[in-house]
Amino acid sequence: MSKSNLFLAFLLFSSFSLYAQNNENEEWISLFNGTDLDGWEIKISDYQLGMNLYETFVVEDSMIRIKYDGYEEFNDAFGHMYYDTPFSYYKLSFDYRFVGEQLHGGATWNVRNSGIMLHSQSASSNEFAQHFPISIELQLLGGLNGGKRTTANVCTPGTAVEMDNQVNYKHCINSTSATYHGDQWVHCEAIVMGGESMTFVVEGDTVLHFEKPQVGGGFISKRNGLDWNKHGIERDQELWVSKDGMILTEGYIALQAESHPIDFKNIKLLNLCGCKDPKARNFKTYYKKDIRSKCEY
Repeated sequence: MSKSNLFLAFLLFSSFSLYAQNNENEEWISLFNGTDLDGWEIKISDYQLGMNLYETFVVEDSMIRIKYDGYEEFNDAFGHMYYDTPFSYYKLSFDYRFVGEQLHGGATWNVRNSGIMLHSQSASSNEFAQHFPISIELQLLGGLNGGKRTTANVCTPGTAVEMDNQVNYKHCINSTSATYHGDQWVHCEAIVMGGESMTFVVEGDTVLHFEKPQVGGGFISKRNGLDWNKHGIERDQELWVSKDGMILTEGYIALQAESHPIDFKNIKLLNLCGCKDPKARNFKTYYKKDIRSKCEY
């Protein structure tokens, strides 16, 4: 990342601290009620919409747990669970931890590997055999008890991002985070500014910043060809290719199931869209996108 981008990311993150000091009434939304999966929709590759195969996604001890106790083999059962409301400008906060061992049949690169999909297509718009939604992935990686392995990287299924004023078609771009070994909890945040930029923060440190999330032509990497069929996309392939370069300004949030057990808790969101008129009763200093129709006088 260039020094200029690091500085911009620092200013952006610092501004949230200033806003919080000026206005303590931040209206955070809890995306998980702690008791069930109400508000979330599941789509697993090669299975019908809404089918929670072998109870992959469960609630235990006030956590969302992605488990594989009922499986014998992974068999490319890539799964995602989508929150039912799309968002545009927002701050997402959550804690995660990897636990246990990877399910037999998962790829070697999926050991202690999961993620949260941002600006994603909806669960219902996924094709039957589709492995991953068209989205921007906040990739979560756990340490392998040796060597460096960053977390809060960005991966781009069917998408691309801009860095240093150039579109970067690399499928995964590493952050500058520390490596987190073992089953420890890790706190992450994503500051999502519509189609302008995204900033990832781990344990209070800004670790990655990029601009202009967009549809990227190739499914995994435009440089590697249009490998859509390999990942279960046939019906909508031409549609997505025709949208190459289209900026993603909003979308759904989805938790990923990629063959290694992972737990999530404290999943909450601060919506940055709202009334920015100081004369309105519901004006908030932290809003970044003005929605005048929301103003109350």
